[in-house]
Amino acid sequence: MRLWTLAWSIVAIACAPAARIPPSAPTTLTALTRSPQDSSAKQDLRLVPPEVYVRSYLQLFGGLAPVDVQQRARGTDGAQLFDTWDDYLAALGLPDYKQDLPRAQRTNAIMVATFERLGVALCDRALEHDWKSKPPIAPNERSVFVFDEPTQTDAASFASRFDELHRTFLSYPARLAPGRTEDFYALYTTIERLHKANKQKSRLSPEQAGWVSVCYGLVRHPEFHLY
Repeated sequence: MRLWTLAWSIVAIACAPAARIPPSAPTTLTALTRSPQDSSAKQDLRLVPPEVYVRSYLQLFGGLAPVDVQQRARGTDGAQLFDTWDDYLAALGLPDYKQDLPRAQRTNAIMVATFERLGVALCDRALEHDWKSKPPIAPNERSVFVFDEPTQTDAASFASRFDELHRTFLSYPARLAPGRTEDFYALYTTIERLHKANKQKSRLSPEQAGWVSVCYGLVRHPEFHLY
């Protein structure tokens, strides 16, 4: 009996007309309390993991394998610019299980010096590869200096070329960083002027020295290492 009563109740509910709630005019919600928004940073910037840095480094060398990057970075100068990856990986913070060295938890002087050495090697070898190769390298096959080597550089021509380098290293247009193009142009002109005044023999022209210094500044930039 109870089952029949329950069944008829379900049927009655299912067959009943749908309830309609008439729409009401929209009204403004009354604010009961106001809380200020705290948009301050809750933690400091962090260094990108060493695996991410190494991957970015390999990509800037043209997406080569680590052993090929080592060969190109050493060039004909041996260890003057680049030693071996075995000398750098632990210094970058990667664990070395053969030596029972754990992953580095914070930056240190050796790590900063390693960033410096790797950045110099990258910029020097990239300029040699992109601008000084015989026969010349096509723009689409260059790794860092994708624009043609300029013979004269004024502020306007520098800005367009610097924007390409800025996008390569920091992944956004230079115009979004106010004053940065002007600061790097001042760096370029200073290095170019000092290089012209220096009478010692150099494998880089004054213009090349200026551009490679701009590369040094970008590869050392905090935005390249932090997030």
